[in-house]
Amino acid sequence: MSRSRSSQALAVAVAAVAVAAPLVVAPPALAADAEGGGRSAASQGQFTVTALKFTVDVGGRTCTVDADLYRPAGVDATRTAPAVLTTNGFGGSKADGSTDATAKAFAERGYVALAYSGLGFGKTGCPISLDDPKIDGKAASYLIDFLGGTRAADDGTKADFVTTDAAGDPRVGMIGGSYGGAIQLATAAQDRRVDALVPMITWNDLAYALDPNNTARTTGVSSDTPGVYKYQWTNGFFLLGEAQGLLNPSLDPSRLGSSGCLHFVAGACETKRLLDFKRYPADRTAEMLKFARGASPVSYLNRVQAPTLIVQGQADTLFNLNEATATYKTLKGQGTEAKMIWQSWGHSGGITDPAAGELNLGEGNLETSYVGKRILAWFDRYLQKKQGVETGPDFAYYRDWKPASDAYGTAGELPALSRKLYLSGDGKLVDNRAKVARGAREYRNWLVPTSHSESSLAGMIGLNDRAPRDTKGTYLDWTSEPLDGPTDVVGSPKATLKVVSPKTERVQNSGDAADKLVLFAKLYDIAPDGKKTLVHRLVAPARVPDVTREFTVKLPGIVHRYGKGHRLQFVIAASDDAYFGNRGVKPVTVTHEPKDTGVLELPVVR
Repeated sequence: MSRSRSSQALAVAVAAVAVAAPLVVAPPALAADAEGGGRSAASQGQFTVTALKFTVDVGGRTCTVDADLYRPAGVDATRTAPAVLTTNGFGGSKADGSTDATAKAFAERGYVALAYSGLGFGKTGCPISLDDPKIDGKAASYLIDFLGGTRAADDGTKADFVTTDAAGDPRVGMIGGSYGGAIQLATAAQDRRVDALVPMITWNDLAYALDPNNTARTTGVSSDTPGVYKYQWTNGFFLLGEAQGLLNPSLDPSRLGSSGCLHFVAGACETKRLLDFKRYPADRTAEMLKFARGASPVSYLNRVQAPTLIVQGQADTLFNLNEATATYKTLKGQGTEAKMIWQSWGHSGGITDPAAGELNLGEGNLETSYVGKRILAWFDRYLQKKQGVETGPDFAYYRDWKPASDAYGTAGELPALSRKLYLSGDGKLVDNRAKVARGAREYRNWLVPTSHSESSLAGMIGLNDRAPRDTKGTYLDWTSEPLDGPTDVVGSPKATLKVVSPKTERVQNSGDAADKLVLFAKLYDIAPDGKKTLVHRLVAPARVPDVTREFTVKLPGIVHRYGKGHRLQFVIAASDDAYFGNRGVKPVTVTHEPKDTGVLELPVVR
């Protein structure tokens, strides 16, 4: 990575610290108020708040976890209450807008709440270890010991007022978003005492999230072929982690990282260096995948038994809907109780200002939002043990073309791929193979990116981004006829493709995956007036395993209505400036004939 690009990413990260979303970073004013330390129990109306410290021994280090205990008035050893454990998004702390507001919201509803700063953030020690169950999950287990009455805080405080199911087994649920979402699954894999989870806008496989490959998948979103480095998102968060020393002066020495990083564990630091190297030698790639997946739910979901309500954002280019779907299918497949909601906002939009009627964790509007009501019902059922509580349908999704009162569609299962369109040699998307025109077209990449989908952190920190674009000659498109009526796509489209690239064919078996062909698949909506929309700026990067064989690209999940008179346009592009791309110029030809052409499949519900 060039010095100028590093400087740009650092500037973005610092800007994110100042104004970013509450699920991702803590607004400094809140942090200064609540991270002051030494705060004694103070009445907050219906509950008291007490600052606590917990010494934990994890990952070969001893460090201190900084937490706040929210105790409802009237809750004591004779009148116990279930507990809710929550922690911050990446870069935040126990005091950030959503963590603090969530704890207050549940304390007001009679739950004991324990909000804490995750390892490496706020005033909690130890380096950042990316929600590793053996480290972050184990630390959370110490806090569950406290809630169960078997471990005291460092000042001697004990919790004898939390409902227990057995000695040392507190009735406890977890809630939080992004980094505060994955920790729930990591904790439940480590500690079977967790009774209910609500992970929001989080990942299934960090290898996919930061280096996605939407082809050659082995399970869920995972692929053993390295993908396409999502450098903007990765650099923003890496630099935000490294800036913790500036954001939180007088850090505990246990926060110091290793392998050249200030605040990350060695595996994270080494993985970042490999991604910046732009090459994928087999031995180093294997180590990268092992580390990234070891810190990812994909590797430990088989140990998660707690009922899980997954909430994922439709506007999210960091952790897209496919990640939530992979987690959901795995949990359901192994018999773990799981349901899933696709809400409007994610990391890429609406996170600080959700649409009307949507859940706003910073405001705690649980009773007045669809998602909030579902969360309350989930905890009523599994923490309050109210057997008659209905927890809602298995699957729900937000429809931005509907009024707020009717925004969510529901289904008993994920919609299936139900409509096929064929890629024709004349650039059309047709509904029958017989309509496919024979022909061949070529595109080629340049040595600089020629397509733009997004500036990854722009939406998160409230900046305007320029419109998506593709440069002539560096992409191919196929466009449908105007639609006869509204067409609602709910789920992940799939494209089956075959390309010809002799230059790639000569080098693709070099042993370095970086020599394989990279392309970006995406779907546009073209309005009757010609305006093009790339739905939520989502693209599907793919590192083609073998250009001599057919391959399948799984596009990111969407919920989108293509209106009457609109046209669908499928595009494959050579590059995208939010990602690293091809090494060297690799011309690509796509050929068509009725019996042998690309196919686009869509999950259409209307």
